[in-house]
Amino acid sequence: MSRAARHRAGALAAAVAVVAAVLLSAVPALAHGFTSTVYADLASPEAGHVRAELGLEYDLLVVSAADSEKDDPLFRAGTAAFEAGDTAAQAAALDAHAASVVAYVTARFGVTAGGKACAPVRDGGFAIEIREDVPYALLALDYRCPESAEAHELRSGLFPDSEGYVRDSKTVVTYDLDLTSGSAALDARHPSFSTRQSWAERFWEFFRLGAEHLLTGLDHILFLLALIAGSRRLREIVLAATTFTLAHSVTFIFAALGLVRVPASFVEPVIALSIAVVAGWHLWRVWRRRSHATDLEDAGHGRLGLDSAGWTRLAVVFCFGLVHGLGFAAALGIDQPLSWTLLWSLLVFNVGIEAVQLAIIIVVFPLLALLRHRRPVAGLWTTGAIAAGVSVMGLVWFVQRVLGI
Repeated sequence: MSRAARHRAGALAAAVAVVAAVLLSAVPALAHGFTSTVYADLASPEAGHVRAELGLEYDLLVVSAADSEKDDPLFRAGTAAFEAGDTAAQAAALDAHAASVVAYVTARFGVTAGGKACAPVRDGGFAIEIREDVPYALLALDYRCPESAEAHELRSGLFPDSEGYVRDSKTVVTYDLDLTSGSAALDARHPSFSTRQSWAERFWEFFRLGAEHLLTGLDHILFLLALIAGSRRLREIVLAATTFTLAHSVTFIFAALGLVRVPASFVEPVIALSIAVVAGWHLWRVWRRRSHATDLEDAGHGRLGLDSAGWTRLAVVFCFGLVHGLGFAAALGIDQPLSWTLLWSLLVFNVGIEAVQLAIIIVVFPLLALLRHRRPVAGLWTTGAIAAGVSVMGLVWFVQRVLGI
């Protein structure tokens, strides 16, 4: 190996090490961590009466509502039922300590009308249902409100970051109140909404939620970087990104309609594997050409300028995009049919995802294209370093998720 070749190989190894170190250090903060979604369905059967049906992640509800000491009866009974996977015992544990559980929920979830707080009363016992392989506690609350109120306001601060059990939580709301119906997404930064909210405000809530999900989901960002690194021309990244968008939109909508349901234990490892495979694809093409690797910039003929390998790559991207759509759906815990009102909001959530995806492409791809044009060899090593680092990270995540680490 010549001195120049050894220098390039050393530079590549160093670049890969730096990229891998940065990505590994970012894992705890940015990868899909422990998040939780609360579901709230509100309706008004009659004037002055608001009924709220809540779905709350069972194990979080137990540890949050129980006393901080582990000898708390709710903690012991609830944890034992959770570990046994016994839904009947889980509901019984909540019913036996209903006062503590309801006090926790109503202190953080409330309804006001005309500026006055509505008084909540529990209606019936607890029930348990399984969402994404996770038990959820179902709780119905009846709120008595002033009959003359023209608008209602909902506040949710359930499972805050300050409790230390989750990285973040959100409340997805559907409502039929005050002669209007709609949906809303609440979190720590936007803890409340009013039924007087405009259409534009509701649109922005779910658009922002989708944008934030992609920005804080390092695995999806790395998948996109792998696509960008392996694309030589603008049409390639446009085709790849469009294929990915169409694929994940299909399964996202199917999941929202309740037509498909795949456990997270399958989805999450496959998403990690997709990152490694798409990034490794570029490395394989570079290795295959070896000394003529820069010829990659001139390769690709046929329809839309793609060779057979290019079409195969699009097929792989489409298949993995289907799985990523299930990952996006899982971000909102979608695993059953939802109302058309909420489905529209979820499509806006998807638009937020696409906006951030497009912004990343607009920023990153021209920089790599310019480097490839001005310094073909340097451009090749740079994209190779990116692909290598992303591939390593994908494999690490794949092993972790398969082993449940």
